[in-house]
Amino acid sequence: MRYCRFQTPSGPQFGKVESRNGADTITSLLNADFSTAANSNFQPIALAEAKLLAPTTPSKIICVGRNYREHASEMGNDVPVEPLIFFKPPSSVIGPGDSIKLPPSSLTQRVDYEGELALIIAKRCSKLTETDDIRQYIRGYTCANDVTARDLQKKDSQWTRAKGFDTFCPVGPIVTDEIDVVAGVDVSTTLNGEVKQRGNTREFIFGLDVVLRFISAAITLEPGDLILTGTPAGVSPMKSGDVVEVTISGIGTLLNRVE
Repeated sequence: MRYCRFQTPSGPQFGKVESRNGADTITSLLNADFSTAANSNFQPIALAEAKLLAPTTPSKIICVGRNYREHASEMGNDVPVEPLIFFKPPSSVIGPGDSIKLPPSSLTQRVDYEGELALIIAKRCSKLTETDDIRQYIRGYTCANDVTARDLQKKDSQWTRAKGFDTFCPVGPIVTDEIDVVAGVDVSTTLNGEVKQRGNTREFIFGLDVVLRFISAAITLEPGDLILTGTPAGVSPMKSGDVVEVTISGIGTLLNRVE
């Protein structure tokens, strides 16, 4: 299934996304358990015409650092021997079309994009073992941008501040469970129309099974929690007026402007 979260006159709603006449369309509303809502009054709306919101409101966001070898190298770091994880606060989440707001130059002078595949947790997940099928814990996949104040990341002994400013976690536009991350999906980022990052999930150092077992050994994951899986090489700074787009095959494009 593919779905989105969007604004309606009665407030945010989840909607099922299907192709109608060659265009993605929100065809029905979804209940809290993501079953189809019985609402005969809902009129299908083109996805492009909807006000899309971040597709989840996570209790926590856990990210995997240096999960592509070339990105680790470009940052001058060794390839990690186990997953390197860190938090972004839920207050950093924004949706498609929302603006990434640069902090004052007195706080940071370099803010980078980091396009990534993200997954959304489907049900409570704790202490997974080798025999657990991780697929039952994944609701679906979406695009994310792990916006980073690079100078603060290098300055601070941990990354909370560098990764945690308001608007530093754009997410969307839709969620899908119809892609095969193990077989490989393309991840790319463009800045003002120029391709800057290009990778494929086949290049992960740590696969999703390893990542979820590693995280859940220490931290209980709840439905709606967001896991960012790492960024390919090619990160660079953004400035006010830029447009950054993260595109993942089978999902779509997450577009945000920089202010």
